[in-house]
Amino acid sequence: MKAVKLYEPGNLQVEEVEVPEIGADEVLVEVKAVGVCGSDIPRALYKGAYYKGLTLGHEFSGKIVKVGTAVQGWKENDRVAVAPLIPCNACPYCKSGDYSLCEKYSYYGSRTDGAMAHYIKVAATNLLRLPGNVSYEAGAMIDPAANAIHGLWRGQFKEGDKVAVFGLGAIGLFVIQFAKVLGAKQIVAVDIHQEKLDLASQLGADVTVNSAQSDAVQEVLAKTGGADFVIDTSGSPIAQNQAVLVAAKKGRIVFLGISNSELTLSKEAVNNLLRYELSLNGSWNSFSNPFPGREWTLTAELMGQGKLVAEPLISHRFALHEAPQVFEKIKNRELIFNKIMFLPE
Repeated sequence: MKAVKLYEPGNLQVEEVEVPEIGADEVLVEVKAVGVCGSDIPRALYKGAYYKGLTLGHEFSGKIVKVGTAVQGWKENDRVAVAPLIPCNACPYCKSGDYSLCEKYSYYGSRTDGAMAHYIKVAATNLLRLPGNVSYEAGAMIDPAANAIHGLWRGQFKEGDKVAVFGLGAIGLFVIQFAKVLGAKQIVAVDIHQEKLDLASQLGADVTVNSAQSDAVQEVLAKTGGADFVIDTSGSPIAQNQAVLVAAKKGRIVFLGISNSELTLSKEAVNNLLRYELSLNGSWNSFSNPFPGREWTLTAELMGQGKLVAEPLISHRFALHEAPQVFEKIKNRELIFNKIMFLPE
């Protein structure tokens, strides 16, 4: 089979490798769709992998083609999405069901071989059944959608909240959809790309703000009078500071986007944090009890009901052999993209 291997930052190779041999508790999945996560980009281009020759890809779905001897409840041709976290099941966080905080985890596509390949072996405990009317491409986006609802729950989203969403990648656009389904009173979407703002409007945002063209803080405050729930999915320190500035008194703020940057809050933001008694929460990953978690099962359920859509978020589709060129285009800023999907077939 073919697989996309990462040797060092910027050195991606598409190679012929052996189809993995499964263990008793594993299944072999024929990968039908695998998305590019925001975390894949620095890993592939700048940071590198945990070991040379890692197969990338952790947002994926496919069809079971082989079942281990000890696996129950699954059979060949079952359509599945796969949770990428491999928890240790032994640390205090795993034992309490907080799998996202596992102290000794592994992870498909970063710490062990992932799904940018024709086949991948996975633990049967990581499988999630796809509803019959949910496409493989949508199934490959259950992971970012589950991150979105995890962030809403981390910030204790409430029905009737006025919501501000900073950053309109896949997770931000799923936040908008979840907030709509769960009864948000008003949703304001903020980004620097007009095409993403237009898509946000289609998916349920009541107001959009192009922060490259206007003062985002003034615009959000003018529209909401202060947001009850604010989430940043961009990881931009500028947006993170703005998120604090637009919150209403007793507002709840969630930082979900990975920045790898220092954050200095302005004196106005710190003042608001204190005087408005704001709550600031971090959100990491998407896993809970029973594993992979209610984030995953709710996402699949809402996709099956047509209340959560994924395909409009896909901006590009490529064959597996195009991966090195695609990441090079990303590096050179030759692609304006939302969700990039690789279709191994």
